[in-house]
Amino acid sequence: MTEVCTESNTGRQKDLRSRSRDFTVTSKMAMKRISKELMDLHKDPPTNCSAGPVGEDIFHWQATIIGPEDSPYAGGCFNLTIHFPTDYPFKPPKVSFSTKIYHPNINSNGSICLDILRGQWSPALTISKVLLSICSLLTDPNPDDPLVPEIARIYKTDVGKYNETARGWTQRFAQ
Repeated sequence: MTEVCTESNTGRQKDLRSRSRDFTVTSKMAMKRISKELMDLHKDPPTNCSAGPVGEDIFHWQATIIGPEDSPYAGGCFNLTIHFPTDYPFKPPKVSFSTKIYHPNINSNGSICLDILRGQWSPALTISKVLLSICSLLTDPNPDDPLVPEIARIYKTDVGKYNETARGWTQRFAQ
């Protein structure tokens, strides 16, 4: 019986070392990919967007989006936080607004309802493409898949009121 336990423990130890090694390899792959995306961002930044690491942590970034001119967010400067998982790009980054914003697809915690940040994520996507998609969401909200149903209802029934409120929040929180 003791022998079996020893073998079992040895097997568990080998399994844990193997998992640790896999984690390290995956983490290094993620770091390499994130570093490449950072260089690409500096070379060719997306319109009205910037992003980069917070301090020395390559897995934690801050981004800024300037509100698109053809939206009620024009003139606003919106800050976002980005957390890359250690298995990036196989899992999507976690992106959220730290600046308050009035939008049917962005809730009061800053969470964003965007298909590519969830089920439609692909390793072929980059953080530049994510930021551009968020800019597009500011111009064209998706009220049929809302995170805040009440704002979606106002957008659908009284877009003038929606635009006025969104402009007000932009002036109050993003300027």
